[in-house]
Amino acid sequence: MTYQVEPLPLSAIDDPELRGLIEKAEALGVPGSEFARIVARSPVHAKPFLRAMMMSHTEGNVDHKLKEVIRILLARFAEDPYFSRLRSVKARNAGLSEAVIDAGAGDYEDSADFSEAEKCALRYADQMYLDASKVDADFYAELKRHFSEAEIMELGAFIALQFGMQMFMRTLARASG
Repeated sequence: MTYQVEPLPLSAIDDPELRGLIEKAEALGVPGSEFARIVARSPVHAKPFLRAMMMSHTEGNVDHKLKEVIRILLARFAEDPYFSRLRSVKARNAGLSEAVIDAGAGDYEDSADFSEAEKCALRYADQMYLDASKVDADFYAELKRHFSEAEIMELGAFIALQFGMQMFMRTLARASG
């Protein structure tokens, strides 16, 4: 794929911390090194951004497989081919299948693959994207039936960070002609 701003070659990145973050991004599968090498053009912004992305995705109390399904659901909403095709190594190793990903990015409400809590989290992601006005006091009350307030904040921050990053990446992609 070609981009409006091309990824730096790894050999052009001298900062050892930034190189380490890029290598970790590649090893995790998400955010992948291509995105990391694009944002590396601004090291002062890239380092905290990549740390936040990786921490948000791989740490916390919300199940990593659920976060991965949410991430892909949002990437498909954003029509971002880069993040839509990436898969978390951790989630794959934990048994997350493409069938479950497709169910989560599709009609998850009727899927037996997800618990009521997971369906609520997926609704949170799609409503934040589709119609944030529906994420009201009643919706938060429903979230609180399934998640602690810390987990709700984890999900909300994860959703906001992932979707924003995916929209940014989509704007960088250009059709080869």
